[in-house]
Amino acid sequence: MPLPSLSTSALEYSDGGIGVLFLDADGLSDLGKAIDEKASGHVSHVLETADFKGKLKEKIEIPAPPGTVMERLVLCGVASDEPLVWTNIGGTLARFAKPGKTLTLYCETNDGSLSSDEVAALGEGIKLGAYSFSKYKSKKYKDDNGEKDDSDPSVVLACSDPSATDAVLMQRLAIADGTLLARNLVNTPPNDLGPEEFAEEAEKLAELGAEVTILGEAEMAELEMRALLGVGQGSRRESKLAIIEWKGAKQDKPVCFVGKGVVFDTGGISLKPSGGMEDMKGDMGGAAAVIGLMKALAGRKAKVHAVGILGLVENMPDGNAQRPGDIVTSKSGQTIEIINTDAEGRLVLCDALTYTQERFDPKIVIDLATLTGAVMVALGQHNAGLFSNDDALSEQLIDAGHDTGELVWRLPIGPKYDKMIDSKFADMKNTGGRFAGSITAAQFLHRFVDKERPWAHLDIAGTAFGSPKTDTNSGWASGFGVRLLDRLVADHYEE
Repeated sequence: MPLPSLSTSALEYSDGGIGVLFLDADGLSDLGKAIDEKASGHVSHVLETADFKGKLKEKIEIPAPPGTVMERLVLCGVASDEPLVWTNIGGTLARFAKPGKTLTLYCETNDGSLSSDEVAALGEGIKLGAYSFSKYKSKKYKDDNGEKDDSDPSVVLACSDPSATDAVLMQRLAIADGTLLARNLVNTPPNDLGPEEFAEEAEKLAELGAEVTILGEAEMAELEMRALLGVGQGSRRESKLAIIEWKGAKQDKPVCFVGKGVVFDTGGISLKPSGGMEDMKGDMGGAAAVIGLMKALAGRKAKVHAVGILGLVENMPDGNAQRPGDIVTSKSGQTIEIINTDAEGRLVLCDALTYTQERFDPKIVIDLATLTGAVMVALGQHNAGLFSNDDALSEQLIDAGHDTGELVWRLPIGPKYDKMIDSKFADMKNTGGRFAGSITAAQFLHRFVDKERPWAHLDIAGTAFGSPKTDTNSGWASGFGVRLLDRLVADHYEE
């Protein structure tokens, strides 16, 4: 379904379309009482007979209220102390935004008008909740007459201060746009999204003022990025490294984000089982989150110097593919024995991390990857795994997770785990065995981080796709990481 266009207006009754009134335990707001009077008491009568309590997301739909020309009036309960309440309410209301129709949200409760932040959160929730990935569906949307209707729904946020709200809303919608970009990329089938096509998506951010550079295999070979290149050598598609730089502030050291972008992962010679392999189109969820974050930062003109690095490869079992037993030399000069070619994401990230630190000398560096199935064994699909060498950065990420609903849980790294990836024949091996799989993967990456450099690794294998449905996401891909990291930047790294 087309995404809704959102706008603001003054808080006053506008007849027609679909209207939404917010109610807490104290009943109708002032505007709600005016609408009830216009409807000859029909609204209050429905509330009384339905025993409506105003609980969070409790809803009653009143078709064609008498005395009005509204198609429908929705009464939505909002009584709650939960975080993200207005974003989540917006997500639940997205289903009322129909193609060619106008949905008006009257942004007040019995306690008074909603703040600009609350109204903007509603708008963000609507945009996120309305998302669906239907590009490859042949069935067309039909209107009530059976005709094709793919026009945008219109959502009006009727609030007390439209001009002040507009500025906040534009910020929130930019973040939503970044999240939806990440979802679209993860949802796109691998025959249509290879490293080159992903790199082209990165180049589009130049339209927002970002500086974008794309390196091919020849350039990466000159940079001696043999670990990354080894992963893609069995694919006919050329591996890429995309560098997206947003210079929203004159800061000496940027904040840097590195994403694993394995556009499809067969496992290589260590071939995965066929069951569920189709989901491996989502193994670029880390890179999707980073490009989505960079779109959000550029879209809202964030006052920060930020860099996103995307390692884009395809892992295929060709006659030229990397073998178990191979030893490769990473860009850092450290050697790696390949034990399992399906432990490929860390090979992509290690060279990307080295490149990032050598070129940008970042203030912090955070990498994101759908790295291990083991993280789902440990945490399920409600929290991403957080690994870090810096307590302050970890706390910042945990707080940002609580604020956005994109939760992270810190897991350990340390010398005893480090020994598990020592190799007989090289400096390290790319797997540490059956136990502590997520930890040894993080420990591997830690070897490529400069001493004293604040670093965090987010294993988002359980949260980037196939995670439980939420009020703001009913699809397969979640876009996890965009809102989390945008909040981190906004709270701690902007001027």
